Amino acid sequence: MTKRMCGWLGVALLASACGGGEKTEPESAPAAAPAAAAAPAKRVFFVEPADGAIVKSPVHFAFGVDGFTIAPVPEGTVEQARDGMGHHHLGVDTNCLPEGASIPKGTPGWVHFGKGDTTIDIQLTPGPHTFALQAGNDLHQTVAGLCDVLTITVEP
Repeated sequence: MTKRMCGWLGVALLASACGGGEKTEPESAPAAAPAAAAAPAKRVFFVEPADGAIVKSPVHFAFGVDGFTIAPVPEGTVEQARDGMGHHHLGVDTNCLPEGASIPKGTPGWVHFGKGDTTIDIQLTPGPHTFALQAGNDLHQTVAGLCDVLTITVEP
């Protein structure tokens, strides 16, 4: 038998095995559609330093985000915040602010990242420090559920 004949014979056998004749097994129900991929949970987090780390000054901070877009604040007067979009704020020696609160500007306790930055190096005094990473909208108001807190110790 030639290779060509073997190929056609295989196709014919496969076709007859797959179709025709009586069905001996009940037809199964159609497969369920795969579940839609769940949207990532909205969160902001510290990439570095790690919570509880012992570090030297200056301290390098890097921020991450899931399910929310970090973007610069639009130029000019902003009258309405964009949905699902904002920027980071770093509270130094403080905790998270309540949902919808205005994040203080011009105070030494909060650093605004209105250009969409995600890193900063900060000189800190020795000892323990608590930081709040909080997302704010274009109006510098806190966004629900988007705050993370960590504590580090700076070595002398």
